[in-house]
Amino acid sequence: MYAYLDHVGIVARTWDEAAEVLLDKLGLEMDLNRTPMPDGSYFAPERTNNYFVKVGIGHTRIEVLIPADTTSGTAKYLAKRGPGLHHLGYAVPSVSESAAKLRERGLVQIDLGSDPDKLAAAFFRPQSVGGILTELVPVRDQETGKVIPPR
Repeated sequence: MYAYLDHVGIVARTWDEAAEVLLDKLGLEMDLNRTPMPDGSYFAPERTNNYFVKVGIGHTRIEVLIPADTTSGTAKYLAKRGPGLHHLGYAVPSVSESAAKLRERGLVQIDLGSDPDKLAAAFFRPQSVGGILTELVPVRDQETGKVIPPR
């Protein structure tokens, strides 16, 4: 069911603050295929601007979540816990099919108001996954960052 660990999601106050650590101090590189600059990719359900940073030569990225307002779940998380680890994102061949399997196994999916048969991503409540917010995302081409459609 799982292809690879797609990303580790972290939350930060600003992109500049995150970039100072990830790019300047750790020496990682931006994934410009997945990050339209300068504002990142906007994720409407959580009202965040997201930036992706490459980790070595594999598929795994760090996704930096910057809340666009103070009322979203991510903004509340940041206000309560401060910057740091937010979630793990796993790449799967079919988000809808994999999400259905996890629901069958007792994991509690977070309703983002999407059609469950056409999910671009699926999140599962930390309380049902050992305390870790868990996301399923589609498998992507490593070179281009484009989603590979399910077969």
